[in-house]
Amino acid sequence: MIHAKNIHKYYDQLQVLKGVDLHIEKGEIVSIVGASGAGKTTLLQILGTLDQPSLKSEQSRTKLTIENSITLQINGEDVLTMNDKALSKFRNLNLGFIFQFHQLLPEFSALENVCIPAFIANKSKQETEIEAKKLLDYLGLSHRINHKPNELSGGEQQRVAVARALINKPAIIFADEPSGNLDTASAENLHQLFFKLRDEFGQTFVIVTHNEELANMADRKLVMVDGLISN
Repeated sequence: MIHAKNIHKYYDQLQVLKGVDLHIEKGEIVSIVGASGAGKTTLLQILGTLDQPSLKSEQSRTKLTIENSITLQINGEDVLTMNDKALSKFRNLNLGFIFQFHQLLPEFSALENVCIPAFIANKSKQETEIEAKKLLDYLGLSHRINHKPNELSGGEQQRVAVARALINKPAIIFADEPSGNLDTASAENLHQLFFKLRDEFGQTFVIVTHNEELANMADRKLVMVDGLISN
């Protein structure tokens, strides 16, 4: 499902990722934990194709080429060989994203927010709205479909964001501190929802979190230390 080898990331002279190797199976829920600055979010963004690994580094004034040994395959596709247009299409159809801050568009209703990724994929309005209503009903929000984000609680907003992430039936969901902005009860409900979705729809989840309860519930917990996954 996800095969990553020798993933590096530099920001100028700062090396954030130092050759990460990672393999995640279909249907796994994997948590990534570690101290702030360990490289968790950077790794998640690269795995989710929102950022690119560094192909070259500068160290001691000497260029070190590492690009020949870098690989990143997601759902059987070598994403590092794709051009921007192909990568955007692949991302929209195969990957879903849930962030700490829901990033819903304030001018649109819950239903409209959920539909956006499907509209980007040129799916029909009628079929998309039917699917979006099913998802919102599944998530307990059928009575809130016409409400805008500022009319929803934090937990409701995050469930709308989950529905949006699911609308194109992605193979993988990437979540970055998904419960970090929620109260305890809403966070627990969201955590249980991830496992329910995996069991019912077979999605793979990769979750960066500081929440120990969520991290320990995962099938595997990966600990990042100083730019590497600690064994």
